[in-house]
Amino acid sequence: MDKQVSSRSTKDKALRLNLDDKKYGTIVEIGAGQEVARNFFVAGAAAGTIAKTMSAYDMKFSDAIYGAQPDGRYVSKARVRAMMEQEFALVIERVGDIRSKSSRYFTYAATVAAKSFNRNNECHAWCGVRVQMYPGAEPSDIVVHVRMFDDNAEAQQQALGILGVNLIYAAYYYFEDPKRIIDSLTDNMKANRIEIDSIDFRGPYFDDINNQAKNIHLIRSHKTRAVMFKADGSVAVPADMLYKKNVLTIRGSFKPVTNLNVDMIEQGQKAFELLDDVNTDNTVVIAEISLNDRHGKDANISAEDMMERVKLLNLLGYNVMISDYTRYFSLRAYFRQYTKLQIGIVIGMVNIQQIFDDKFYEGLEGGILEGFGKLFPDHTRLFVYPELNDQGLMNDLTQVSVPSNLRFLYQHLLDNGFFTGIESSNPELFTIYSREILKQLSKGRGDWQHALPPVVADAIIEHKLFGFRS
Repeated sequence: MDKQVSSRSTKDKALRLNLDDKKYGTIVEIGAGQEVARNFFVAGAAAGTIAKTMSAYDMKFSDAIYGAQPDGRYVSKARVRAMMEQEFALVIERVGDIRSKSSRYFTYAATVAAKSFNRNNECHAWCGVRVQMYPGAEPSDIVVHVRMFDDNAEAQQQALGILGVNLIYAAYYYFEDPKRIIDSLTDNMKANRIEIDSIDFRGPYFDDINNQAKNIHLIRSHKTRAVMFKADGSVAVPADMLYKKNVLTIRGSFKPVTNLNVDMIEQGQKAFELLDDVNTDNTVVIAEISLNDRHGKDANISAEDMMERVKLLNLLGYNVMISDYTRYFSLRAYFRQYTKLQIGIVIGMVNIQQIFDDKFYEGLEGGILEGFGKLFPDHTRLFVYPELNDQGLMNDLTQVSVPSNLRFLYQHLLDNGFFTGIESSNPELFTIYSREILKQLSKGRGDWQHALPPVVADAIIEHKLFGFRS
C-alpha cells in the first residue's frame, strides 16, 4: 500500500469527493446511525456530493421502500443490494436529466446489527456501494460483510463511518486495482476493530475479476484470518455457513486432492456421525488449506494456485476454507465463534507427532499444556487416520510414540475420547503421495490418474492444472 493511501485522512477523503462536482449520490444507513453521511457533512461542501441521506429504521417503512426479503432478514446481502438498486435508480430518475452529462452517480448503503443496549447480539453489517465508473456507464457494485469488535454501539458506528468513506473513495479512485481497494478499507482505523470476511465485486467494470482470488487477498491484507467458499465455488459468510452446525474439517495441501484425501474425509465423517445429535443434515464438512507453513510463516502460495485447489475440491462437493492459521487450537477457536455444537478435525498420524512436539508451541506462555487446553475445552475431537510403517504394517493410535514426559498426557486424551482412531477403506491408498503425483503431471497422462477421483483427473487434464502437459 502506497503512502498516499495511508496518509490521506477520512476527512481528506470525504472532502476530495465533496469538491468533485462530477460525483453525486445518496447515502442510506440502517441500524447504526448516519456516520458515513456525517463524515461527508463534517468535511464541508457536502451539498455538491450528497443528494440525500436516509435511515429507514422501522421495519414497516423499510419493507415499504425496499421490499420484504424472502428470508425475512434485514441485515443481509439481499437487503443491502435492494437498498443499492432502489436508491441508485432514484438518483438517475430524479437528477439524471438536469445535472451535467459528465456526472458519475453513486449510492452507498449499509444495513447493520450494532451492539444492542440490552442483549449480547452478533454485531455485523452488510455495506455496499453502487457506482458509475464513467458518465452514462452501467453501474458496478462492491459489497462487503463486516464484523464489529468494539464493545459499544458508538464506537462501532464510528468504525463503520470510516469504512463507508473508505469504500466510496476506493470505488472511485482505486477501481483499476481491486487489491488496493481492499488494502484501503481500514485506512485510519486501529487494528482489530472490524473484520471483513467477504467481499463481492460485481458489474461491467469488474467482469474480469475473480472474486475467489480477491477474497483470499482479504487474508493477506489482514482484513480477516479466513475466508470460505461453498461447494458451488461462491464466497460464503462464515457465520451463515456454520451457525448451529456441527463442523468436521480436514487440513491438507490438496495439491491435488487425492483418493487418500477423500477416504480420510469419508472415514472421518462416518466416525463423526456416531456422536450424539450429529448427522448429515446438521453437519458441514470443510476442507481447510492454510496459507502458512508449519512454522507459521507465509508459504507464498499464489492466488491462482490456491484457486486451482479450491476448484478441484468443489468438483467433489466440498466446502473450502482458506486461512492463515498454523495451530489446530486456532482453527478450533475460529469455528467456535459461530457454533456451540461438535467440532471434529481429521488428521493423519504424522500430525499427532506434530502436536506433541514442544517446538510447535513456541511463543505460548503455557507451552504445550496451554495448546491442549485451547484445543479441547468443549465438544472437540481429533479423528486420526492410520498409516503404514516402514515394514508395511498398519500403525494406529496405539502405536503412537510421544516423548516420555508426555506419555501420560497422551494416554489421558486417548482414554477420554479426545482422540478417535478411524480406519482406511483400502491399504493401497497409503502409496499415494501428492508430491509424487505433481512430479508426474509434466509428463502428461499416466498412472497418476488412478490415484485421483476421476472428475479431478479429468479437470487437471482439461484445464492443464499444476503444470500438466499433454
